[in-house]
Amino acid sequence: MTKTRVLAALVLTPFAIAAMLWLPTAWLLALVAVVFLAGLWEWFKLADVDDTLARTILLVVNLALMVAIVWASRLPGGGLSYVLFKLATMIGVIWWLLAALWLSRYKFASDHDTHARVFKLAAGTLAIIPAWCAAAWIHGDSNHGHGWLFVAVALVWAADTGAYFVGRHYGKRKLSPRISPNKTVEGLIGGLVAGVAVALAFAPLAGASVAQLPAVALVAVVAVAFSVVGDLFESLLKRHVGAKDSGDLIPGHGGILDRIDGVIAALPVFALGKAWLGF
Repeated sequence: MTKTRVLAALVLTPFAIAAMLWLPTAWLLALVAVVFLAGLWEWFKLADVDDTLARTILLVVNLALMVAIVWASRLPGGGLSYVLFKLATMIGVIWWLLAALWLSRYKFASDHDTHARVFKLAAGTLAIIPAWCAAAWIHGDSNHGHGWLFVAVALVWAADTGAYFVGRHYGKRKLSPRISPNKTVEGLIGGLVAGVAVALAFAPLAGASVAQLPAVALVAVVAVAFSVVGDLFESLLKRHVGAKDSGDLIPGHGGILDRIDGVIAALPVFALGKAWLGF
């Protein structure tokens, strides 16, 4: 399984990096929308929405929300005003803080025979739309935005990889045994170290000065922490329905949501932290 995971990553990662670094923001947003909406489709399945028509309607509603944000943000010259994108990003940060609280209430919204499903459907929108807006905000920044989006995503990839290998070899203390039995405290530490190291390594290529590196490290730590919340929250959804993965599209990795759960949680806080600390 480890070999399969590595091979799949080696195939997909170059395409993702090329898209972030070289695609114009409008085209990147379209591509990210496709990926994120595919993840949302799997989210609806984990929310126990089995009817294809119902899931399609829900997906179209979220797509329409994306289109509405872009339409309302258009400027006369053809560019975008990022005010709505920034507002949605802030909402996303607030949502993931609430999601962290949700994790401490394992049984909350676990009964899909009641109105509980509504909470998970709303959570899907609050996770996906702000992450997409954060990607737009970061990438659309004229000050090395393409590079900064790569840094934001790469640190999550590094944290995920570091946590996986450190946890496998040195993990002993369970991080959240009821939600994700395989995650360990040691893995979390390994992920934090790997994520911060990658952020500091690539930040200068995105235009960061030496004086800005401590701020980059701080934002990276918080972003990795949020990515863990995103990972655990998806695990919570899976535990509620008895699923191992959100899908089987990517060999060795599971579904799309299994690969983007940490990214969608980290992007809003990275975008907000970058703007707040000014790098």
